[in-house]
Amino acid sequence: MRRPALALMLGIATTMPAIGQNRSVTARMTCNDVMRLVKTEGAIVLNTGPGPERVVRDRSFCEFTEIAELRFAPTRDNPQCPVGYRCREPGFEDWDWP
Repeated sequence: MRRPALALMLGIATTMPAIGQNRSVTARMTCNDVMRLVKTEGAIVLNTGPGPERVVRDRSFCEFTEIAELRFAPTRDNPQCPVGYRCREPGFEDWDWP
């Protein structure tokens, strides 16, 4: 009885992200450094201002139903650096209605 419970707990623990995960603070980095980091990692959590945000390299890192929206973040050398994309569900206004 203990082995299945232990295996389940270990499986959950290894799939959960670390609570103290390192997050890059964009205000301390240059625009090129942040863009290179997103491009290299593919998907990363950045501190872009009031809170952390998941930024991706392209739409391939989004869910099938999501769209990629260009994100800008303040960096050390550029207050409007195009760091990557944010995945989000499309709203009514996003559809091209005739």
